Amino acid sequence: MVSLCQACSSTSTTPLLVAKRVFSLASSPFGHKNPPRHYYSFRGFNSVSASTSVCLDSKEVRSNGLVELEYAELNLKYKISEEVGHARIRQHVNPLSSSFSTPAPVPAWDGVYKDPSLPLMVDIGSGSGRFLLWLAKKNTDSRNYLGLEIRQKLVKRANLWVNELGLSNVHFIFANAMVSFEPLISSYPGPLDFVSILCPDPHFKKRHQKRRVLQKPLVTSIIQNLKPGGKIFIQSDVLEVAQDMRDQLDKESNVLQHVDTVDTEEGWLMENPMGIRTEREIHAEFEGARIYRRLYHKIQVT
Repeated sequence: MVSLCQACSSTSTTPLLVAKRVFSLASSPFGHKNPPRHYYSFRGFNSVSASTSVCLDSKEVRSNGLVELEYAELNLKYKISEEVGHARIRQHVNPLSSSFSTPAPVPAWDGVYKDPSLPLMVDIGSGSGRFLLWLAKKNTDSRNYLGLEIRQKLVKRANLWVNELGLSNVHFIFANAMVSFEPLISSYPGPLDFVSILCPDPHFKKRHQKRRVLQKPLVTSIIQNLKPGGKIFIQSDVLEVAQDMRDQLDKESNVLQHVDTVDTEEGWLMENPMGIRTEREIHAEFEGARIYRRLYHKIQVT
């Protein structure tokens, strides 16, 4: 294996990008499971010669670098068109603002997806979209993916990436899920079989908690549209937010059942079952935070 020092001397590429080429998560003993917080320290790659740390000035990879490493196989270009500009990931917005009160237009689904009859996964609050892009690339013929995101620049960039990757089973819509989920999903030709709400904006202040995305009307709409056996996956690095989502879904025990496995602790899933972590999840775990996860499935009502 070429050492990072040799790679640094032969290219102008930054050390982080060189590291991304030399190391892959597939070779990690942790696979897609959560590695220890400092596993990705450049000094921690034991298979590399000691001179590597000198070449890299012993700098530890930060959480943004971990995101790039985890999603390296997408090989996305980070140059953004002038139309999109700079897209901030942690920009909180008020979904109750009048500017977000109009439902998103329903697209022509046969123009969005190659096969609109496939089962659909919806990620509410899809952020940058990398999470769905990774899943869509892994399951090109078995499922369609839809990201609903309230920050328009992120949606534009995500759809640029869809075109760049040549995927026909994933799409992103600029939408406030509170008002757009029902008209969008009820019009989709195929079955809804998976909904995820992952690390939504916490809105900590009590007077702002009505802005949280998972409110009773959305819960009702998700359940009504979800096929029997379909799943709902929620997670947050904020315990209060996770408990709020859990409590709302637990109230629907007549139609929803919590999936309890050996990988649970205090009722929370210990591992992300999706095969890859979200960006927020990576950042939070890097900072030492715990992720609180719950998985539900819709039972057949007789």
